[in-house]
Amino acid sequence: MPSPARRLPLRRMPATTWARQAPTWREATPARIDGALQRALLRPSGNWFVLAAADEIRADRPFGRVVAGVEVVAWRDPDGTPHAAPGACPHLGAPLCRGAVEAGSLICRWHGLALSGAGFPGWQPFPVHDDGVLLWVRLDEAGGEEPLPAPVLPERPQEAGSLAAVATLAGRCEPQDVVANRLDPWHGSWFHPYSFVGLKVVEVSDGKDGGPDRMVVDVAFKVAGRLGVPVRAAFSCPEPRTIVMHIVEGEGTGSVVETHATPLGMDRDGVPRTAVIEAVIATSPRRGFTAARKAAPALRPLMRHAARRLWRDDLAYAERRYFLRTR
Repeated sequence: MPSPARRLPLRRMPATTWARQAPTWREATPARIDGALQRALLRPSGNWFVLAAADEIRADRPFGRVVAGVEVVAWRDPDGTPHAAPGACPHLGAPLCRGAVEAGSLICRWHGLALSGAGFPGWQPFPVHDDGVLLWVRLDEAGGEEPLPAPVLPERPQEAGSLAAVATLAGRCEPQDVVANRLDPWHGSWFHPYSFVGLKVVEVSDGKDGGPDRMVVDVAFKVAGRLGVPVRAAFSCPEPRTIVMHIVEGEGTGSVVETHATPLGMDRDGVPRTAVIEAVIATSPRRGFTAARKAAPALRPLMRHAARRLWRDDLAYAERRYFLRTR
């Protein structure tokens, strides 16, 4: 691995072709991937689900999404305090996501009923948690676990020295299919040759010896032609619907990519739908990163575009996995 102290992160990668790269199917055994998935599914979530990017929840309009079959509406007070509650008006069931927010009150457009974070008879808000990047909602009936006071969060770089962007897509599968996709890092250079070069899994541990339950890879993020940025990245699951990639060595050490799988509900054909809500939280000690943070409004759309490009492919993988295991 290159030293982080080197001045330029770009490296010229060895010449190869897609078909001549080393096959990875022997290492990517179904038992190995499924074992990591089953360990993740046994971890507690405390009934917390990622609802959306934190900046999607605003004080001037409501936000609505169905989570685990539960209609949820979210908004903020003028001071930024977030709220989430059932999405149907307690009066006649109007969709509150189509209402309005005025001075912290959620106002139904059907008959003008004003609702606040204090609740209303027959309509009680859900616990929420704003972690600065994502907004979480706790749905105890849908989750069915012992509630936790806050979601299980991975380690992140400090907000003051990082740049975050959140991308959201949805597919016809279950959360476990999304997590299983990320627990198969061996597919990276084969399925995403436009983004990854020379991916090699260097560690697979199950945590039984007291060490971390994780997968570690050496990979280069492709920039142009044979130029790439080599890093070492570790994949782990802090809870059953989240898988996190930490850059542990190389350019951007400390940066995080969090992939959260939020169940939505069934579509008209009775097939489950899952939202992939991915947060990229980048950091770097380089002087130029300060300028990059100042250019955040211009960079965030590019970061979202890169995440969506990967997940358009990976949702096809997840949907295929769901089809094969349920047909």
